[in-house]
Amino acid sequence: MSKTVFVILHLIVAVILIFVVMAQEGKDPGMRGIQGASSDMGESFFKKNGGTTKEAIFTRVTTTMAILFLITTMTLVIMGS
Repeated sequence: MSKTVFVILHLIVAVILIFVVMAQEGKDPGMRGIQGASSDMGESFFKKNGGTTKEAIFTRVTTTMAILFLITTMTLVIMGS
């Protein structure tokens, strides 16, 4: 019973982790790199400010989901042995 709960939780965490990683923007400068511009040119103060930006929220959610994925994986391995 509890193994089934952890498998379902593991699948939910894995799907959320996939969606969060896919939703993030890449750090590649794209076409700006051709002109020699750095990847952070043109960004405002607010974009670089603290944990309220979209990028910072995605980073925090990705880290949390990765830790949960690790915990559920280890739990399933321990339960399986």
